[in-house]
Amino acid sequence: MSQQYSADSAPKSALVTVADRRDWWRDAVIYQVYPRSFADSNGDGMGDLEGVRSRLPYLRDLGVDAVWLSPFYASPQADAGYDVADYRAVDPMFGNLLDADALIRDAHELGLRIIVDLVPNHSSDQHEWFKRALAEGPGSPTRERYHFRAGQGENGELPPNDWESIFGGPAWTRVTEPDGTPGEWYLHLFAPEQPDFDWDHPAVGDEFRSVLRFWLDMGVDGFRIDVAHGLVKAEGLPDLGSHEQLKLLGNDVMPFFDQDGVHEIYRQWRLVLDEYSGDRIFVAEAWTPTIERTANYVRPDELHQAFNFQYLSTHWDAEELRACIDRTLDAMRPVGAPATWVLSNHDVTRHATRFANPAGLGTQIRLAGDRELGLRRARAATLLMLALPGSAYLYQGEELGLPDVVDLPDEVRQDPAYFRGAGQDGFRDGCRVPIPWDREGSSYGFGGGGSWLPQPAGWGELSVEAQTGAAGSTLELYRAALAARSEQADLGAGDRVEWLKAPEGVLAFRRGAFVCTANTGGEAATVRAYGRVLLASGEVTVTDDGEAKVPADATVWWIAD
Repeated sequence: MSQQYSADSAPKSALVTVADRRDWWRDAVIYQVYPRSFADSNGDGMGDLEGVRSRLPYLRDLGVDAVWLSPFYASPQADAGYDVADYRAVDPMFGNLLDADALIRDAHELGLRIIVDLVPNHSSDQHEWFKRALAEGPGSPTRERYHFRAGQGENGELPPNDWESIFGGPAWTRVTEPDGTPGEWYLHLFAPEQPDFDWDHPAVGDEFRSVLRFWLDMGVDGFRIDVAHGLVKAEGLPDLGSHEQLKLLGNDVMPFFDQDGVHEIYRQWRLVLDEYSGDRIFVAEAWTPTIERTANYVRPDELHQAFNFQYLSTHWDAEELRACIDRTLDAMRPVGAPATWVLSNHDVTRHATRFANPAGLGTQIRLAGDRELGLRRARAATLLMLALPGSAYLYQGEELGLPDVVDLPDEVRQDPAYFRGAGQDGFRDGCRVPIPWDREGSSYGFGGGGSWLPQPAGWGELSVEAQTGAAGSTLELYRAALAARSEQADLGAGDRVEWLKAPEGVLAFRRGAFVCTANTGGEAATVRAYGRVLLASGEVTVTDDGEAKVPADATVWWIAD
């Protein structure tokens, strides 16, 4: 007699919190909230801190350990808050400091930790320092806090070097001096409204150590460091030469990314963090050429975690995945840091859409692809990720199986890359559409009115309300997976896996009494039944002779009887 198992086979017992456990971050599941798209408390179409606060019980019940908040600081919003005008203030569109304090306190009462975004590579052009730099003119002390340079050419009409912006176009903008004449140029690796700080100036380091203490005193549990690899530029700002635009993200050696000098900055920051109790952490957004370079950021006296973009970029292919997993674990083991796994975030195409398209299109896709295939692979990929040793990051809405919205009208798009006319083509708007909470309503429960980016028709059928309690839903799969992960000591812990023999296209590994089997192939595969099925992303049939039939693009968790 054969038996069939699905996502609903998993236990639904109480969750275990990590709120009081030291080194909680080594195997934590951290949920990214993009505040403007999570929950709107006042009906203005824009998510806010009070909205996030109201949904904290949902995140606790989902089973995550911590919440990472994308920027909510005072900002002109030229790049969705990653252009900060005041690092110690909340932008009015999100609330105020009292709202931030209440959110942090409520999260702690629920057993959740709060990680906030920090943007140290650049400020807004409306930051007081930069406004003073423009007003005071060439040679002023405040200009030394940014990268101001004279231009090339007979009258300084050409940029100081050939660097390009990540968003497309030159990485330099020429200013008009106080006397009205064309003057110096300033560096901005991103939008012109985001001038890069010069970290060689001591005032910059002093300021950011002060900012760290401000938010640590507010009670935050850590910082996600934006463009952590970009703070230090090569001496003399040498020309880049011919280069592919997409490689500017940091996947190749660059004079403005992953310079060795960044590590001294983080050693100083670690001293600040270690002054505070509560096991607080730093997480690096560090795009580097190799996972071995990424490991440099998480040495014992520097940061705690670094996003694994090599894993995020890996195709749904057993051989590629195994190689990336091995290389990641091998790189992190010597520095004593946990591996960190991620499949989606606010800067890349959601993995439910990425896996719906042919391999090789990268992480920047504006094609819907095969929705059913993409969701099936996304569910399987999530179970595989959550079975690996280390910490995992989830991006809001992925637990609902949300796809990218690929058909946004041009007039509503807001990604600055779109307006630059090159680079990434504004693809990021598609993964930032506000998430649906309810089946019906003008914004599907996001808020009382509309939403800052339009939600597609049918969004309600993917909502929290529609999926809660629904057998086989993606939301219930995530809930079951996180509950099982909290109960099984072998999940998340440790720094290695034991690979098992498996058919072509199938990954199988053991971790103590736990075994994970992932079929990345296009057809069902017959594998050994390693015990009882703890959880599966698709329907699995187990026979009396100790074998199991795993459908295409499915992952199974086993536990020894």
